[in-house]
Amino acid sequence: MYQYEKKTVRKMILKDHKRPDGREITQIRPLAAEVDIIPRVHGSAMFTRGQTQICDVCTLAPLSEVQKLDGLDVYQTYKRYMHHYNFPAYSVGETKVSRGPGRREIGHGALAERALLPVLPTEEEFPYAIRCVSETFESNGSTSMGSTCASCMSLMAAGVPIKKMVAGISCGLVTGDTDDDFILLTDIQGLEDFFGDMDFKVTGTDDGITAIQMDIKIHGLTRPIVEGAIARCKEARTFILNTCMRPCIDAPRAEVSEYAPKIEQITIDPQKIGDVVGKQGKTINKIIEETGVKIDISDDGMVSVAGTDKTMIAKAIEIITNIVTDLEVGMVLTGKVARILEFGAFVEFAPGKEGMIHISKLADRRVGRVEDVVNIGDQVTTKVIKIDAMRGRVDLSMRPSDLEAKGPVKA
Repeated sequence: MYQYEKKTVRKMILKDHKRPDGREITQIRPLAAEVDIIPRVHGSAMFTRGQTQICDVCTLAPLSEVQKLDGLDVYQTYKRYMHHYNFPAYSVGETKVSRGPGRREIGHGALAERALLPVLPTEEEFPYAIRCVSETFESNGSTSMGSTCASCMSLMAAGVPIKKMVAGISCGLVTGDTDDDFILLTDIQGLEDFFGDMDFKVTGTDDGITAIQMDIKIHGLTRPIVEGAIARCKEARTFILNTCMRPCIDAPRAEVSEYAPKIEQITIDPQKIGDVVGKQGKTINKIIEETGVKIDISDDGMVSVAGTDKTMIAKAIEIITNIVTDLEVGMVLTGKVARILEFGAFVEFAPGKEGMIHISKLADRRVGRVEDVVNIGDQVTTKVIKIDAMRGRVDLSMRPSDLEAKGPVKA
């Protein structure tokens, strides 16, 4: 029965140009696309081609969350973009225990990952680790190409500034008795893959190819077959881009999702990394506790501050800037009153950095008690009026006349 079925399907396609589902040789199954189908995630998209449906979820994280690799290649120690592919039993109408990904799932995920790597922004342009997970809801041919299309739209919905849109499609082959006797099929489904001779998958943009993967059941391919398959895939992926994906989302979002971490970067002198970290990490942990952000510092002095609240990110960057900035007379600093003595108040403007406001410098008028003007915990704006490097003392002024004056003032 199997042999008869295989022979009949191949003969119908090769001689009569009739496909099992009645499509034309170059016809793609009905397409559909959606974005933002899951409201709480950083980015999501659904791509449907016939009975193949993929839901992709994109998650963004600081660069400290990259996947660390321990392999033979000493030049590749981490992976910033991860694409994972899941193929549950229900996608093909079966029931079985869900276990870890097998060889097929890992291979499909790697293909979709490779397809999008060329269009991803650099770490300098977009300082995030990126993870896409493709969930196969329904499968009848080429879910890896569906994953590529869904991942592309998911990345754009998440605000990842990819350089160009990427789509993928598979091309099948049925051969006859001679090298010239063959027919190429656009967008093969499961039955055509099963009884056919080739599954030729190509992903790319309008301008070029980003990844190719091929399975063949014959001894080899002639040049006309390869050229024809590449040309057919180019035509098909352009059709998918223009009629399905672009009408759904035609450009990456200008900003990342409100639920995604916001990341700001500054560069500091590598010699001052120790000042930011502090003894046994006390300084950096205090900043994290106070602002609720995540701070990563590389050996070259690149500081990445990540959080969901832009105000707290700005506050953390201000604290770090104050720590690494060499004080100069005339600088205006904002800090918190840490201690109060009879003769003045001590203001902490960065962890481990304090200055004193003498009681005579609290206001333009005469002040009887320090508490009449400031209390512990108050945020105050001050100006540096004197620096005693030998004693490590910084004198500050809160007087409005000093703050308004340009440049240094008389101590």
